Amino acid sequence: MAEKCLKVSGRVQGVGFRFWAARLARSIGDISGYACNLPDGDVLVLLSGAADKIDEMHIKLYAGPLFARVDKIVETPELKLLLPPVENGVFKRI
Repeated sequence: MAEKCLKVSGRVQGVGFRFWAARLARSIGDISGYACNLPDGDVLVLLSGAADKIDEMHIKLYAGPLFARVDKIVETPELKLLLPPVENGVFKRI
C-alpha cells in the first residue's frame, strides 16, 4: 500500500475540483483518500492504494475539471497531518 499527499495549485477552488477528484478516484478504482480545500486557494489531495493506481491518478489530476487550471502539483507529505486517517475503500471530499 502506497500513499501520496499532493498540493494542487492553480484555479482549483470553486470549479468542482474536489468532486471531480472523487469521481476520478472511483473510476480508477482501489484508491482511498481525501480532497480538501486549503485556505491559500490550493487543494490538498491524499491518495492511498496501489502505487500504480496512485501514479495514474497523480498524472490525471493535471487535467482537472472543465473550468479548472492546474499550474503545479507538489508532493507535501507534511500536510498529511492535517487530515484524518484514510478509510480503506473511501475517497472523500472534505
